[in-house]
Amino acid sequence: MAEPTPPTGAVGALIGTVDAINRTVGRASSWLLLAMALVTLAVVILRYVFATGFIWLQESYVWLNGMAFMVGAGYTLLRDGHVRVDVIYRSASARFKAWVNLLGSLFLLLPTMVVVAWFSVPYVAASWERLETSREAVGLPGVFLLKSVLLAYCLLLGLQGLTLAARSALALLERRREDRP
Repeated sequence: MAEPTPPTGAVGALIGTVDAINRTVGRASSWLLLAMALVTLAVVILRYVFATGFIWLQESYVWLNGMAFMVGAGYTLLRDGHVRVDVIYRSASARFKAWVNLLGSLFLLLPTMVVVAWFSVPYVAASWERLETSREAVGLPGVFLLKSVLLAYCLLLGLQGLTLAARSALALLERRREDRP
């Protein structure tokens, strides 16, 4: 799916900036998936060929998976790659799609990001206070860093939701101008 081009003007510049941030973060997070696949392969080889394993290595592919999907969510929204039941949406007019995207962003996506962030801040802060580590004795240190990804998720996806709403509102306003005699 192609990325939308940002509109012109000040709003377009803000949209372009958010798009660029999510594009950069999203493409970088795709490398986490390659790392996850390689670590998973290493875990399997160690377990079934050498009959050994490392807890920290097993934890690392779970961390990589979580980080890739959490920080890549904004990029997925930018590319319109999120899961959607589009029985109606797919064949709808551009105006209808703009309304769905605008209302969905404002009344579903953004409130959800606010609620997730609201409950995540104390959770992440408590983890940072005690510099939380793995529950396993030989697990990965720095669980507080992994939990911080929740806030990055809210920020990146929330900002991309705002740009989707802005882009949709601009499209609706443009169509309205075109409809006038």
